[in-house]
Amino acid sequence: MKSALTTALHTTTGLQPGAPAPGFTLPDAAGRPVSLARYRGRSVIVYFYPRAATPGCTTEACDFRDSLAALQGAGFEVLGISPDAPEALAAFAADQALTFPLLADEDHATALAYGAWGEKLVDGEVREGTVRSTVVVGPDGNVVLAQYQVSAQGHVRALREELGI
Repeated sequence: MKSALTTALHTTTGLQPGAPAPGFTLPDAAGRPVSLARYRGRSVIVYFYPRAATPGCTTEACDFRDSLAALQGAGFEVLGISPDAPEALAAFAADQALTFPLLADEDHATALAYGAWGEKLVDGEVREGTVRSTVVVGPDGNVVLAQYQVSAQGHVRALREELGI
């Protein structure tokens, strides 16, 4: 299966460490609202991915799934956000046995607020969409780490190294 060549061209402004993380409330795969405020007092890895069930997004999601026990053991929760509808997220979660919340950002307002939306080059064509990104939010609600234009392959391993996990 051919993988898409993706390069970000122009994105919104990324978040900086120490800045307050933008609040959000988004539906999960079952349509229930999930708010970042619910995680206040805990560290949260918020990762943005372009589309459920695509090869790169599946690789990244399964890496988070396989690292979830270690991440949670180190005090980190994981939230995945994409522009997919809750129904697509539910199918993706079921197909890949994902056990962390996947959230639907259908109008991409949260991706915009986090700097994870913009123009990107996909197979030689300029498109607007989610730029694969990860933001770690500390217990105080401030950004600890923000990474943009990350690769699906090996990202979770590199993130764990960065976080000392």
